[in-house]
Amino acid sequence: MKKIKNHIKNQKGLTLIELLAVVVILGIIAAIAVPSVGKIIDNTKKDAHVANAQQMINSAKLAVSADTGLLPSSGSKYITMEYLEEQGYLDTVKDPDGGSYEKGTTTSPTSGGNFSYVIITKGEEGKYSYKARLFGSERKINETPEAELSREKVVSKTAE
Repeated sequence: MKKIKNHIKNQKGLTLIELLAVVVILGIIAAIAVPSVGKIIDNTKKDAHVANAQQMINSAKLAVSADTGLLPSSGSKYITMEYLEEQGYLDTVKDPDGGSYEKGTTTSPTSGGNFSYVIITKGEEGKYSYKARLFGSERKINETPEAELSREKVVSKTAE
């Protein structure tokens, strides 16, 4: 009987206090890590939107090189996402937020609508500039010049 009592006293294990300390430390680490991971995911989605806008501009440039009638003689001209996809210049673009982009129609005549397009503008020197507008399920990129496309240009659809 005495051997059993001595054997039980000699067993090593964690006390309740030690176990609570470990749980508290893990909780603190989780409280720090979870928001960081959420921000990383959000930034990745914004970067995907920017890449999609850049891809739209590149496909519009390809469309213009194949059909110079798409270039404005003066002012601006709009090429919708739907047109670029229908003509095969752009593969179907997926919205990183899980929804879909508003593609517009091939006859969408003006800017500012709730659809995605590239606007081509002829400058004073005869050079053309390209701006992209993406209208996704949760976020959008307003008419943004190619050189200025960045994560900061991606905004919530409700933000103006």
